Amino acid sequence: MLKTANLNIRIDPQTKEGVEKLYSAFGITLSDAVNIFFRKSLLEGGLPFEMKQPRYNAETEAAMQEARDIINGTVKTKRYTSAKELAEELNAELAAEC
Repeated sequence: MLKTANLNIRIDPQTKEGVEKLYSAFGITLSDAVNIFFRKSLLEGGLPFEMKQPRYNAETEAAMQEARDIINGTVKTKRYTSAKELAEELNAELAAEC
């Protein structure tokens, strides 16, 4: 009976490089890390972490929705023809507040 089996996976090069550096700091190889992941999965009876969408606070959620609305055109925003025009308006607002 074989003591090991081969597993071929595809992963983007940047991720592979990043996890190799991370795991080498712990003194383990990528193969060791995958084995640890699989053994932990067996112990947990599934993925060894909770899978969920990230949640943000209400203010961040509102800002993200506003950005989506602007992109979709449901919220109209002021447009500037140049950065100079924007800077002038901001400076005028600051001057009015002082």
